Amino acid sequence: MNKEEFKQNFIEMTNFKDNQFHPMVMINGNPIIGKNVYIGSFSEVNAKNAKVFIGDDCDIASFVVINCADSHKRCIGLSEEICRKDITLENNVFVGTMSVIKGGAYIGHHSVIASGTVVDGVKIPPYSLVAGNPMIVKEGYYAKYFSQ
Repeated sequence: MNKEEFKQNFIEMTNFKDNQFHPMVMINGNPIIGKNVYIGSFSEVNAKNAKVFIGDDCDIASFVVINCADSHKRCIGLSEEICRKDITLENNVFVGTMSVIKGGAYIGHHSVIASGTVVDGVKIPPYSLVAGNPMIVKEGYYAKYFSQ
């Protein structure tokens, strides 16, 4: 079996969409992804029934989850529906490995999401450093590098 046959078999067996990033990147729905974006293997971008926008020149490490959906209330019987909220990553955002970006998040340009961070559905200002779970936002942390 050649590489192309393997790729087609893999897509059929896993329901992963063919994408420009890596065969082990799962993209669900129709996210808008800018130019010069890198998404590492074993990452997921879920844009099913919500708008997910990833700006130009973003770097998303391996094992990252960008997920517009939250089904916990449906699972425990508090809602009939899955809650879905839009997600935006402006240009030049870095997302470290093992991070989770939850629905409702809006991450400003030139921001860094440290490895292992869970980003709640809030607005993060540009040039911020975001780290931890629960997350801590250091607004403008990187602004000094761009003010010269």
